[in-house]
Amino acid sequence: MNFNEKLIELRKKEGLSQDEMGERLGVSRQTISKWELAQSYPDFQRLVAISDYFGLSLDELVKGVDVQDVREKTVSEKQLSQIYDDLQTAKSVGNKLLNIFAAIGLVGVVVLLLIGIICGS
Repeated sequence: MNFNEKLIELRKKEGLSQDEMGERLGVSRQTISKWELAQSYPDFQRLVAISDYFGLSLDELVKGVDVQDVREKTVSEKQLSQIYDDLQTAKSVGNKLLNIFAAIGLVGVVVLLLIGIICGS
């Protein structure tokens, strides 16, 4: 049995919703959902919390887990997180540049208006 299947079984056996389990483990319902869909895996601290909550040893909890799959998903999550951070940085820089260009444009308009007033007199 894979970790995600084991987690679903344990949660349902306790009669917990994903929300309730998330509250008890200090994570969101979405995180529980990702674990149960094998889209991601809990970090070591969360594994310990899960094993403590269900009264299992870590070995019992993770027995049969494909370690290579966990490594690949962890790398993918880190890459996605880095991409998101890079996009946020680019957005911030883009907004600052837009503000600078807007200010320069406004100054240009004011200068042109002043030139027009001076030359028009």
